[in-house]
Amino acid sequence: MLLTLAQWLQSISPEYGYLRVFQYLTFRAVMAALTALMIGLMAGPAVIRKLTELKIGQPIRGYGVEAHLSKSGTPTMGGVLILLSIAFSTLMWVDLSNRFVWIVLIVTMGFGAIGWVDDWRKVVNKDPEGMRSREKYLWQSLIGLLAALYLVFSISEVSNLRVLELFYSWVSSGFDVNLPPKAGLLLPFFKEVSYPLGVLGFVVLTYLVIVGSSNAVNLTDGLDGLAIMPVVMVGSALGVFAYVVGSSVYSKYLFFPHIPGAGELLIFCAAIAGAGLAFLWFNTHPAQVFMGDVGALGLGAALGTIAIIVRQEIVLAIMGGIFVAEALSVMLQVTYFKYTKRKYGEGRRILKMAPLHHHFEKSGWKETQVVVRFWIITMLLCLVGLSTLKLR
Repeated sequence: MLLTLAQWLQSISPEYGYLRVFQYLTFRAVMAALTALMIGLMAGPAVIRKLTELKIGQPIRGYGVEAHLSKSGTPTMGGVLILLSIAFSTLMWVDLSNRFVWIVLIVTMGFGAIGWVDDWRKVVNKDPEGMRSREKYLWQSLIGLLAALYLVFSISEVSNLRVLELFYSWVSSGFDVNLPPKAGLLLPFFKEVSYPLGVLGFVVLTYLVIVGSSNAVNLTDGLDGLAIMPVVMVGSALGVFAYVVGSSVYSKYLFFPHIPGAGELLIFCAAIAGAGLAFLWFNTHPAQVFMGDVGALGLGAALGTIAIIVRQEIVLAIMGGIFVAEALSVMLQVTYFKYTKRKYGEGRRILKMAPLHHHFEKSGWKETQVVVRFWIITMLLCLVGLSTLKLR
């Protein structure tokens, strides 16, 4: 919005030449982060008061960690503050004609809406489970598949018109179109090595990454400040990748595919960082507010979508190793429990409790120890991910 205004002012008078600074991605990224940060810090107290007045308190599962029972009633759905801060800041500083920013915004808000319904049912129905899994996955799958169908052609082309033309060619050819190498699965630590996916493979991978990362972040969001700081770190690192692949100079120098327009995602990533840090101010232990599914599902989907666009799906799994471990811990726990119950008549567990952070709590770690140690691990994994920029 401000970029468009600055360009218009420059076109009508040379005295506004100093507004050329708005053309620099780095300047707008810094301003987007500061804008989201200020919005979150200033609106946070009012949002928390309103959630408290509406009695939108977090119900605690009876079979959970006993120390968490005291958190019952803490305002939830604070993720609304995060998503609105991100959206407002992004729209203020981004190039509004950029198609990648819009698809990320749509996916983020779509998954956030699913989380909002889930949280609302938890509050109104006093049901800790909220939206049933089958219904939740149905809506997640719908948004994920639509996004995948758009991105598979959008990454290969430079405009929405060309996207439509390529989609028409794909349909008219009997669903047989070869995608360029930049739409393949890139392998980190290797120069110009990518695995061709094809349209179907790309769609399946995109769906799994978006839906998987969304639910992984949601599973991680179980302790005060545990999920939001890794989201900030991973989102910031993805912003660096977006800046690189969006630049014809840096992408060529570092042997990355050049994806025109992807650089604008740096603005969105900066907004995630600013809004996330503002939320952490109120979410740090003891938390004054929880993000709820509305925040966790939306932020997770955002990370997955950005990783797809910048072609760093494997690097996302590396940097978001905490999210991956949390999701795998639940999958393994449930699978092993069902297997042993069917075989022995009594379900057995691998961990003391899933997700993984609860296992460490049950093992004697304090909540703050789990949170800070998971932050440290994420920081190290992000550094490993960023090292793939040069170690190729």
